[in-house]
Amino acid sequence: MAVRSEVSNAVQDYAKAIWSLAQRGDEPVSTSALAERLEVSPASASAMVKRLESMGLVEREPYHGVQVTRAGERVALEVLRHHRLLELYLAEALGMSWDRVHEEAEVLEHAISPALSELIAAKLGNPTHDPHGDPIPTADGEIDEAPTRALAQLEPGSRGVFVRVSDSDPDMLRYLAERGIAPGDRFEVLEREPFEGPLTVVFGDREHVLGGALTRAMRTVSR
Repeated sequence: MAVRSEVSNAVQDYAKAIWSLAQRGDEPVSTSALAERLEVSPASASAMVKRLESMGLVEREPYHGVQVTRAGERVALEVLRHHRLLELYLAEALGMSWDRVHEEAEVLEHAISPALSELIAAKLGNPTHDPHGDPIPTADGEIDEAPTRALAQLEPGSRGVFVRVSDSDPDMLRYLAERGIAPGDRFEVLEREPFEGPLTVVFGDREHVLGGALTRAMRTVSR
């Protein structure tokens, strides 16, 4: 799975963003959602989508949105593999905190070659998940997107394992780190306040009151 040399950094970023946004639902990705994700104007997003379409990386559905083709998915997943391997390398080999690795990996993901990416993977023992619990695509372009539920969806009495969290909000990651909460931790939901209020959740032997934005970002599995 090698990204073609003529694929620019911007094209890679768009392919990755479209693929990532599509994982939130079954519908094609809207230009407005893509523009918001990449912090560009809708006009800029629309122009770049047309470029990706001409390259055979996306398909557009008028008045509905855009989705990656198989070729576009290969581009997205290779960049995502570089990104998530870099996050793990920065965290494990260099000791960088998990709230900082995303921003650094965003820059470095375009600079490393597939060969270097595979050396990093081998050095780390061919890992399957990054520091935030996100699955790392394989070198063959496969990814194990196992079903999860947001912590916010769970009712009192629910038990499970916290498996992944969005890496887009460093403050949120620092908040979890300061409380010793990380992917792989088991939990039990004790209480839920009404009207989308916070949850009281036990991790280990400590109770934590977690707000709605945080519990929506935390993904879990029942075990």
